[in-house]
Amino acid sequence: MTHFFLDSSALVKRYLPEQGTIWIRSLFARNSGNRIIVAQIAAVEVISGVSRRKREGHITAEHAHAVRQLMGRHFRDEYLTIGLTESITSQAKDLVEMYPLRAYDAVQLASALESNNRLTAADLQPLIFIASDTQLLEVAVAVGLAVENPNNH
Repeated sequence: MTHFFLDSSALVKRYLPEQGTIWIRSLFARNSGNRIIVAQIAAVEVISGVSRRKREGHITAEHAHAVRQLMGRHFRDEYLTIGLTESITSQAKDLVEMYPLRAYDAVQLASALESNNRLTAADLQPLIFIASDTQLLEVAVAVGLAVENPNNH
């Protein structure tokens, strides 16, 4: 079983067609045995991206509503969701002091690090951090995570 942590820039590709969408969707194949981990705040960022595309006229209001409903079911039924804790908040603050990260990116990276620590403490394989943001991926590598960029697929 492989654990993947998807940040918002990767997760949105499941819901809206972009470069890397086919590869992201392949991670969700029922027979893959993959487990998908996301930060709880990723839902806000994905809906923000969907709403921006709706405002810009790239998708309809109905499509945006359908994405929100589907994503809600996925967060409830499919994803391992990491909530915001004091430990994650503290680590995110450390990350923004050390690296040029946006706040939400730091929270998602701290959530991935927390998840990775839990996996390795349970003698499971480390997770793979997936993001489309190259700067975020560089920081993830610097803090010891294995990474993948869906835009390379």
